Amino acid sequence: MKTLFAALAVSTALFVPSLALARPVTLTTIMSAYGGDGAYVAIYVTDAQGAYQGSLWMAGGKSKYYEHLSDWYRATAGNTAEINGITGASVGAGRELTVTLDLADALFDAGYVLHMDAAVEDMRDSPSEVAVPLTIAGAGQATPGRRYIASFAYDM
Repeated sequence: MKTLFAALAVSTALFVPSLALARPVTLTTIMSAYGGDGAYVAIYVTDAQGAYQGSLWMAGGKSKYYEHLSDWYRATAGNTAEINGITGASVGAGRELTVTLDLADALFDAGYVLHMDAAVEDMRDSPSEVAVPLTIAGAGQATPGRRYIASFAYDM
């Protein structure tokens, strides 16, 4: 529970400019039954030009595996300070990862994209497993992943 509160504080600091409005957003990821170890998943945001804006969550605690989340790793140069306080356990096959955090209203319908990279030990890495524009209309709509994620949705 402490980790969830830390994630809220960090995400708010990254994404809520002073006096801006924010809303709680729940990110729900359902893993497919891929038949391997727990997946590492990085959830982060880019702007309309594709430039990295910040990390929202990291599932998986051993930093030696972060390089396998290649798009996130490239965008952050592997800087673990980007995820300090917003990490949780890796996510097993067939399991669900649910994270609730505050995101600035300014991120919606402004060209920002939520990305998820996934990696599983002894299996292929999956950069940009999911990439979804942050829009009001997109809330509640399930998006399939490419390899390890069966579906992803965000709700407000």
